Amino acid sequence: MNVPTGKPKILIVDDTAENLRVLIEILKDDYATIPAVSGEEALKKAMADPMPDLILLDILMPVMDGYEVCKRLKENDKTKDIPIICITAMSEVMDDARAFKLGAADYIPKPFNPATVKARVKNHIKLKKAISDQQKLIRELQDAVSKIKTLNGLLPMCANCKKIRDDKGYWNQVEQYVRDHSNADFTHSICPECVKKLYPKIQENILAEFRK
Repeated sequence: MNVPTGKPKILIVDDTAENLRVLIEILKDDYATIPAVSGEEALKKAMADPMPDLILLDILMPVMDGYEVCKRLKENDKTKDIPIICITAMSEVMDDARAFKLGAADYIPKPFNPATVKARVKNHIKLKKAISDQQKLIRELQDAVSKIKTLNGLLPMCANCKKIRDDKGYWNQVEQYVRDHSNADFTHSICPECVKKLYPKIQENILAEFRK
């Protein structure tokens, strides 16, 4: 699906060519429009990349009506967050309660008032972006909180063996205490001073090698 980049993408679903033409004409300056003439085509284009930012969905269509399309989109994890605005003629009977229960965000009556179409599409695009930004911020904060598990305050440490007393009064090795109270882990090695104390012969051999 070749869709211009840089503009929000609107999937317009209507089985009447004239309705598609009118909606595309109203929205083409501000949005990248994607037409679909049936429920089946709408589902395919909604799940294709790039996914639409909003869907204008005709309710009364043959074979698969807008209610069924809305239901399937909202049941799919990939498309469930795409806002859906139902469109229907004023002479047609639309079950508002059913549409909203299935997940529709709004509706626009036919014949189309350009100002109304633009205003409602703009509002839901802005709302979707705000929700998306909020969800992103929440994920970033959760990630940050998971990383900020740090030690603070005074730690009661034995002056001799260097063990640390925990809140329950038990004395723990330093590495165990730090591991339990932070996201740090340990790899063990031996510093030069301890090498001298624990392995004096190795130290002597190293020095001898350097003197050669």
